[in-house]
Amino acid sequence: MENTSKVKEFVLLGLSENPGVQKILFVMFLLFYIAILVGNLLIVITVISSRYLNSPMYFFLCYLSFVDICYSSVTAPKMIADFLVENKTISFVGCIAQLFGVHFFGCTEIFILTVMAYDRYVAICKPLHYTTIMTRRVCGQMVVGSCVGGFLHSTVQTLLTTQLPFCGPNKIDHYFCDVHPLLQLACTNTYAVGIIVVANSGMITLTCFIILVTSYVVILLSLKSQTSEGRYKALSTCGSHITVVILFFGPCTFIYIRPSSHLSEDKSVAVFYTVITPMLNPLIYTLRNGEVKSAMRKLWSGKV
Repeated sequence: MENTSKVKEFVLLGLSENPGVQKILFVMFLLFYIAILVGNLLIVITVISSRYLNSPMYFFLCYLSFVDICYSSVTAPKMIADFLVENKTISFVGCIAQLFGVHFFGCTEIFILTVMAYDRYVAICKPLHYTTIMTRRVCGQMVVGSCVGGFLHSTVQTLLTTQLPFCGPNKIDHYFCDVHPLLQLACTNTYAVGIIVVANSGMITLTCFIILVTSYVVILLSLKSQTSEGRYKALSTCGSHITVVILFFGPCTFIYIRPSSHLSEDKSVAVFYTVITPMLNPLIYTLRNGEVKSAMRKLWSGKV
């Protein structure tokens, strides 16, 4: 621990060191971030304000959108600002805070997506018991449980990282502070810590992904006994969720289920789950959902 205080700040190398490319990326990611804020806030306000969107599915969607805003806000503003400055530094404390935020909101999102899959399973496979199983209290407990799970996961990741000695170099080949890039800068053997990190992050991602896949296999099998209209409605709501799961879990699994590496592609892959997926979520859930589109039209036409 004696060497830990020697590094007071880190330098984020970002997505590109080319000044011309950085200006293009600044405009592009600024537009992406605005789209994230506007799209997800629109869903949050619509669900809260509409009396028609009071089912558990929209309750979870509202929290998913809120988490998406927070998740992107941990990394995107700093990344966007760094495109315009030459000195892309972040303090040691700021770096650890960013690490905590990324894993807290990221893990919370994983758990909420898993809970949403369970909600669809109960709605389609146990429709007669749906209202008694998915009560408002149970839904609230699931969201709280998702946040607690995210907090515990993030605390472990953060404590493991802060215990490492950092005595130089201090350049992080990424656009935000994450566990793997920091492990590569530590002035000690990080093999054991790396194994714990993979076990912590990777197993959560993999376990939730298996639960999600199992839920949808059971759902698809149960749809055989339903009418064509029932199958279409079920597949419509499930299709949106499956798309989001693939976009989010694919890159997360690639990054966190393997040991720390020096792949420069890691930061490009990370863009998908920190920026692209939060930006696409509102589009995916609204374009395929007539109830949400109808509620939005009623809400905003009424306000106008």
